[in-house]
Amino acid sequence: MPERTADLVILGGGSGGYACALRAAELGMSVVLVEKDKLGGTCLHRGCIPTKALLHAAEVADAARDGAKVGVLSQLVGIDMTGVNTYKDGVVGRLYKGLQGLVTSRRIELVEGAGTFRGPRSVEVDGTTYTGRHVVLATGSYSKTLPGLEIGGRILTSDQALTLDEVPQRVVVLGGGVIGVEFASVWRSFGAEVTVVEALPRLVPNEDEFASKLLERAFRRRKITTKTGVKFTGAKQTRDSVTVSLESGEEIEADLLLVAVGRGPNTTGHGYDEAGLAMDRGFVTTDDRLRTNLDGVHAVGDIVAGLQLAHRGFAQGIFVAEDIAGLDPRPIDEAGIPRVTYCEPEVASVGLTEAQAKERHGEVETLTYDLGGNGKSQILQTSGAIKLVRAKDGPVVGIHMVGARVGELVGEAQLVYNWEAEPGDVAPLVHAHPTQNEAFGEAHLALAGKPLHTHG
Repeated sequence: MPERTADLVILGGGSGGYACALRAAELGMSVVLVEKDKLGGTCLHRGCIPTKALLHAAEVADAARDGAKVGVLSQLVGIDMTGVNTYKDGVVGRLYKGLQGLVTSRRIELVEGAGTFRGPRSVEVDGTTYTGRHVVLATGSYSKTLPGLEIGGRILTSDQALTLDEVPQRVVVLGGGVIGVEFASVWRSFGAEVTVVEALPRLVPNEDEFASKLLERAFRRRKITTKTGVKFTGAKQTRDSVTVSLESGEEIEADLLLVAVGRGPNTTGHGYDEAGLAMDRGFVTTDDRLRTNLDGVHAVGDIVAGLQLAHRGFAQGIFVAEDIAGLDPRPIDEAGIPRVTYCEPEVASVGLTEAQAKERHGEVETLTYDLGGNGKSQILQTSGAIKLVRAKDGPVVGIHMVGARVGELVGEAQLVYNWEAEPGDVAPLVHAHPTQNEAFGEAHLALAGKPLHTHG
C-alpha cells in the first residue's frame, strides 16, 4: 500500500480541520488535509453561511412588507425561491473559491476522498496511507432525528430545507433550539404559518431564561405559534401534507415538518472504535488541550462534546496547530465563546447564565437594560434588552442580549467576559451615538451605579 508522510494529517476539512491546516502551514508544518465532500464542511455549504443568507433575504422581505411604517411605499409581492437560492449559492460559491485559494497558497496537500483513521497516526484514503507526526480528527456532525422518524418526502432536516424551490404555506418545526428558531423566523418572514414544537419548557433552552422569554414574546407578536413543554409522538405523511401528533393529543397538519432536534457527532464509520480511540456517547474524549487517549492524536470541532459552533471549531483548530508547534497556547474557555442565534430578533450571549453564575459564584448581581431607551433601537423599530450578570462585587460573568442585530454587539461582550472586566472598567469607555452598541455601554454604566438613560 502506498504511503505518504507529513508533519500533520487532518481528517475533515470543515471549520476546525481547515483552520488547523491553515495555521499549521503558516507555522512551517507540512500538512495533508483529507475531505470526502467539499472543503469548508457543514458550516460553509449546509449550515452557517447558507442559513444566514436565507435570514438576510427574510430581513429584506420584512423591510419591503413594512416599508410604509417609515414612509417608504414598498410592498412584498412575493418570494422567488429560485432567486433566493441563486443569491444564497452565490455567496457560498464565492467563499468556497476563496477558501480553495487559501489552501493552495499555503501549499497544503488536499486529498479528496473518504478517510479512515488507522491509528496510531495514519489515515487511509482510497488505498493510500497518510502518516503524520500528529493527526487531528475533525469529522464534524450530522443532523439528528428521533427514533422511528424517517427523513424523506415532507419530513426534512435543515440540509433539505436549504434547497426548497418554493415557500411552504404551513410548517411545523420540531425543536426550538438555534436551528429550529432560525428556520421558523425565515419561513414566517416569507409568509408561512409556522408552529414550533419544543419538548423542553422554553425556546433556546441553553440560553438564559431572560432571553427565552423575550424571544417567545417576540415570536407571538410575529404570529409564530410556539408549543413548549410538549413532546412529539409521531408524524404521518401523504402526498400533499404531513400530520404531526403531540403527547397532548393534539394533531397539527402542515405542508412540511422540519426536524431540528440537534446535531450528533460524526464519529461512526471512520475507524475510531477499531483504533482504540476513547469516546463517550459518540463524542471523542479529549483533555483541555484537545488531546485524545492516543499519543499524537487530537480532536477538534463538533466531535468534541460542547458547543457546536463553527467559530469554536476555528479556535480549536488554531489552538491545536499552535500547541503542536510548541507555542503553549492557553486552553479555550468554553463559556468565553460567543453564541448568536440569528432569528428575528437575534439572541446573543457570552459567559454564564444567571443560574450557572449562582452555581459557580454564589451571590450575583444582575441588571437589565431595555432597548426602548436606545435611540438606534427605536430607529430600527426593535424591542429587546441587554442583561448583565455580575459576580457580587466582582467581574461581569454573563452577558445576554435580545434584539435586532445584537449579534454585532457580542464582540465587545466577549472581551468584557474574557478579560474579567468589572462594570466600572467598561463604564468610562465611550460608545458612539446613536448605535445599539451604546446600549451595551449604558447597561454597564447602570451596573456600575451611575445610570444615565435608565432608572436606577
